[in-house]
Amino acid sequence: MTTSPDGPGGTSDSLILHTTDNGVAWITLNRPHALNALTADQRERLISRLAEASADPAVRAVVITATGRGFCAGADLRTSSGSSGSPGSGANGGERVAGDVARMIRQGAQRLIAAVMDCEKPVIAAVNGTAAGLGAHLALACDLVVAAESAVFIEVFARRGLVPDGGGAYLLPRLVGPQRAKELMFFGDAVPAAEAERIGLVNRVVPDGELAKAAGAWADRLAAGPTRALALTKQLVNASLESDRGTAFAAEGTAQEINMTTADAQEGVAAFVARRAPEYRGR
Repeated sequence: MTTSPDGPGGTSDSLILHTTDNGVAWITLNRPHALNALTADQRERLISRLAEASADPAVRAVVITATGRGFCAGADLRTSSGSSGSPGSGANGGERVAGDVARMIRQGAQRLIAAVMDCEKPVIAAVNGTAAGLGAHLALACDLVVAAESAVFIEVFARRGLVPDGGGAYLLPRLVGPQRAKELMFFGDAVPAAEAERIGLVNRVVPDGELAKAAGAWADRLAAGPTRALALTKQLVNASLESDRGTAFAAEGTAQEINMTTADAQEGVAAFVARRAPEYRGR
């Protein structure tokens, strides 16, 4: 196991904690006093950690979780550098001009969500508490979502007179359909974990004390799997919702062609023929 705390001076009270254990990278938001509301610096560290996970062959799965009662309360609107798509002053602290907000969202919240969706390793959200606004979208952008019973999901934007950002209007309709997505975003009501599971926002709900164990069990299974095949599968599924059948079928053939050059694919076929369990190495 290796541990690398991020934050000012790399101190033990870092705002982003990072641990790699048995092929699983655990990325933990660590501002419990602020319900893990994201500052701009934290956002950039998250993006960097996800990029590093993509490039590191020793990392074969990622878990994003948090400390305290909140998973992530969204962008930290109380800090001058915390905005990831919120109204405020212009880029240089002066008067805001047309284009500033769109640019801020594009370079901030949207980059974070894209980093999760584009990560070449499976990403699990272990939601330990409140996931609101951008925090909800951070969880929902992950490939799998495990939620503690006490977790709640809140589309807070309408409450603040804002339009959803961080990919919310892209993610929610694909998970729960357009009408349910509008209900969630129009009213901004808190959705308890059990209801989130029922409507398809999360994969599984577990008792609070079993969250890390449940997420870890899934992550360990993914880390023992054929890493490149999983990456290609993730790309196919994510692209399928914008593709016609011909394009999707062509992408599937190309992905299979690429994957068959990997050692894991050859091992999988050999293990099937020999009637033994495969031993994948992520290559």
